[in-house]
Amino acid sequence: MSHEYEKVDVPSDGEPIEVVDEEADELDIPENPIIPIVHGDGIGKDVGPAAQKVLSAAADATGRNIEWMRVYAGESARERYDENLPEDTVRAIDEFRVAIKGPLTTPVGAGFRSLNVALRQTLDFYANVRPTYYLDGVPSPMKAPEEMNMVSFRENTEDVYAGIEWEAGTDEVEQVRDFVEDDMGFDDVMHEGEIGIGLKPITEKGSKRLVRKAIDYAIEHDRDTVTLVHKGNIMKFTEGQFSEWGMEVAEEEYDDDEVFAAPDSLWETQDEIDIPEDAVMVEERLADAMLQWMQLRTDEFDVLAMPNLNGDYLSDAAGAQIGGLGIAPGANFGDARVLAEPVHGSAPKRAGQDQANPSALILSGELMFDYMGWTDAATLVRDAVEETISSGVVTYDFARNLDDAQKVSTTEFANEVIENIEKLS
Repeated sequence: MSHEYEKVDVPSDGEPIEVVDEEADELDIPENPIIPIVHGDGIGKDVGPAAQKVLSAAADATGRNIEWMRVYAGESARERYDENLPEDTVRAIDEFRVAIKGPLTTPVGAGFRSLNVALRQTLDFYANVRPTYYLDGVPSPMKAPEEMNMVSFRENTEDVYAGIEWEAGTDEVEQVRDFVEDDMGFDDVMHEGEIGIGLKPITEKGSKRLVRKAIDYAIEHDRDTVTLVHKGNIMKFTEGQFSEWGMEVAEEEYDDDEVFAAPDSLWETQDEIDIPEDAVMVEERLADAMLQWMQLRTDEFDVLAMPNLNGDYLSDAAGAQIGGLGIAPGANFGDARVLAEPVHGSAPKRAGQDQANPSALILSGELMFDYMGWTDAATLVRDAVEETISSGVVTYDFARNLDDAQKVSTTEFANEVIENIEKLS
């Protein structure tokens, strides 16, 4: 180990995950890996242990064993370290490469805009990945929610989430205003009175590595399309550049029979273009139109690649189509590293009541297993969760929208999923 851990124990029976080739995203996964876990704040106290049990059961059922390394962030870290994001936690996730966490709440005055964003930026988890698919039995507002089977790749480190902004009424914002008006000549859009100003950095490096990750995922998972979603018709030198750089990746870094970069005219001349049969097609769509197409032509989209803010909006909207964010899994990918986490928040009013739905965190573990190459364990987790829900055994959030449902606690739901893992394995 490269780090001496102060207040956490490293499992003595487990083996660390090793990096084979960081650029190629290749890890050496032992059969008994050490995996750090943060249970989380609020309902994380309930769903964290529940998900841990389920994921252990899936690993056991496929002949493996996870050695969990409990680490801390948020409220649990304040109790243990008197700080929100201790070095032990950052180092553990960095050193052991594969980790999972529940939801975190960033307290007022914590020194972070978001603990989640801080972890992503500190360890360069540059792709926020959110699979959106329908599970039989989940109540949904859509007529055909089963048509949704899409994976969103949201750039995770830049755009407006870089946090470069200045507060109205400060000397700093007035300096920026003077520069923009006097030196850059944009006086016609700077209205009189107080103003808040923020920067929206979109880089070539950040754009290309995100799109590359999305294309590689599509190839590995037999997906047909990667759609670059942007608002480049208005933000030409930020989101427009994201699209241009993304298309450069598709055109220059892959063989023609592997990846087809669709021309702008595709939608008018699609029948006349010779697209290689097994190639992943990389296309573009405007973000505002995409919000319509996700509902009207849901089954046409496989993988989306987006700048940070678009990815936040669009992945949440996609989650609503399959039953809400309470069921939505997610993970953060870097180079040869993954931090799985659910999309939902910490819901502190429900904390400690053993009522919350652990499905999103459990299914985030499925995504973690898939990243590790444990596809059999990943499939087992997803099938067992779906079998549990489709049988009518659900937590309160689903029970209130279903007829004849059997409402169970967080713990009881996890136990039912484990029973289904044993039946399906």
